[in-house]
Amino acid sequence: MKVALPARIPANEVAVRLKRTQRRDAHAPSGKAVTAHPLLFIFMKNRSSRTPLAVLPLAVMALSSHAQTQPVTSLGETVVTATRVEQPLTDVLADVSIIDRSMLNRSGASGLADVLSRVPGITLARNGGPMSTTSVYVRGAESRFTAVYVDGVRLDSQSTGGATWNAIPLSQIDRIEVVRGPAAAVYGSDALSGVIQIFTRKGEAGFLPAIELGLGTHGTAKLETSLSGAHGSVDYALGLSRETSTGFNAQPSANPDKDGYRSTAASARLGWQINPAHRIETTLLQNDVDAQYDAFTPGRDDHGLHDLQALGVNWSASWSDVYKTRLSISRGKDRYETTPSAYLTDTRVTSYLFHNEWKLGSSQLTAVLERREDTLSNASTTPVITDRSQNALALGYGLRSGAHTLQLNARHDDDSEFGDQATGSAAYAFAFNPGWRALVSTGTAFRAPTLFQRFSIYGTPSLRPETARNVEVGVKYESKGHSFSAMAYRNKVSELITYVSGPGSCINGVGAFAGCYGNTASAQYSGLTLAGATRLDKVALGASLDLQSPKDLTTGKQLARRPKKMATITADAPVGGWKLGAELQLVGERFNNASNTQRLAGYSLVNLTASTSLTKDWSLMGRVDNFADKDYETARGYATGGRKVYVGLKWAPQ
Repeated sequence: MKVALPARIPANEVAVRLKRTQRRDAHAPSGKAVTAHPLLFIFMKNRSSRTPLAVLPLAVMALSSHAQTQPVTSLGETVVTATRVEQPLTDVLADVSIIDRSMLNRSGASGLADVLSRVPGITLARNGGPMSTTSVYVRGAESRFTAVYVDGVRLDSQSTGGATWNAIPLSQIDRIEVVRGPAAAVYGSDALSGVIQIFTRKGEAGFLPAIELGLGTHGTAKLETSLSGAHGSVDYALGLSRETSTGFNAQPSANPDKDGYRSTAASARLGWQINPAHRIETTLLQNDVDAQYDAFTPGRDDHGLHDLQALGVNWSASWSDVYKTRLSISRGKDRYETTPSAYLTDTRVTSYLFHNEWKLGSSQLTAVLERREDTLSNASTTPVITDRSQNALALGYGLRSGAHTLQLNARHDDDSEFGDQATGSAAYAFAFNPGWRALVSTGTAFRAPTLFQRFSIYGTPSLRPETARNVEVGVKYESKGHSFSAMAYRNKVSELITYVSGPGSCINGVGAFAGCYGNTASAQYSGLTLAGATRLDKVALGASLDLQSPKDLTTGKQLARRPKKMATITADAPVGGWKLGAELQLVGERFNNASNTQRLAGYSLVNLTASTSLTKDWSLMGRVDNFADKDYETARGYATGGRKVYVGLKWAPQ
């Protein structure tokens, strides 16, 4: 019998520790249904609605859509994530969204996943509050299929697979770039559905201190301090934050206590511009989280302790007008421990990167040598400490000539366990009218099994890498602050690794919850994303609509916790010295389990923001999430906290 484990949860935490970590299994009565705005009623009544499906695309297109549901991004902005080369946004062929610091400041959100869930093509599932186990699905794909970087440092867990979203501190983030679609030909293993690159603050000219104090619902208190600047050839940015919350009852039907958290985060970015052609930079992000969770024993104070770290050193050199290099050494650390129950898992990802870039007229060539080393320390694996490595050569070619834009990438990875793995991608765009481009792309990707999936007591050493083939077509329009995009995609994954449970299902399994991992399924993630923004006088409008079909091809069932429909509509406007914003989020119904027998109702959320400058140096911001206090779930049996209010006061001398 196949069961869907909560995303990012290793089997041992279900089988070995089930009785003390109920937060990692989501099986309890679902919440009540939530309805939406009449225009989007179809989201909440998938089976009985008579409203034509075309109503939603028309609502989005009426806003002259753009690739993100935030205020319009400057078309001159540059991005680096799509190809690891700095490019103008107008030249990027991938499906990209950008979240800058101003958007993060206005969001008032506690968790990174909350911000990402408002980006087209992304939804989340969470077992409780903002510091609890969280899965982020890009285009409906497994959470582990998105490669995550902080200042170029790879974050991953060889226990659960994928980044630990709840441990990445939002307070230290300056900018986020989201690339939807496979990018393994650029980044190697793991990027089957996308790449999310996170950047911390960088020092700028002057001396810029800042302090922010915030208070919110559920006893939330936050203090953030930062200091940045530049002097001569040296620039710096330092940040420190402390956030605490008494929390709320995450599992009302199981354990009546509140589940709070404490988070202490720090970041540092130090740069030295040796001369106009050479720069050395070091980066550090650290977060220590102590989050309470519900176990099966009422009244016991169970804690999950998370230690996340991203450390990198980079040397960038411009040897001539046509040739540049970048040398990077980095280490990502993901350590998780529970108390008073005894469990510990520790992942270290060490990477070495030598990036070469040539600019030849309208063409650009890249050649990358990369080595990645993964180490897992976990008492449930045999041996207790295991490791693996990958050596890679990646080549890229880009061309911008008149109305034509072309991007080709190929990569060869030599995995210490699985040998040769080859991936490639090709993308082409044609500017058929002023402001309009038609795009088409295809690509392959792979993800090697985690060390836990292979060597734990529930592991299968003979597991094969998961592989993907993707194709997408689309159209984009960008002109004078108005823009629209429509992207259709199909991503088919073979050798999908699932957990098969039940006594006798695995030779390595023991006890009543015996089971193991296996290449037992295949999946297809297909869909259409419409997104965009426009401006009507002083009002900035944005919207996105996702119609997707995340399907298990083996069973024909909808993949667990992923909706087929979701949408976001935003509006921002200045009113009497205030910057006011409103946001409507809609998520269609989902199923909590792989067999599609546990239904999660769809929901709609209204979020409000307001900010103003009190003086030249002081500003005030506030946010109300879930204004209507809707009752909804993203994982069965886990509450979401109801209406949440946050108010922040910031001092930042100008």
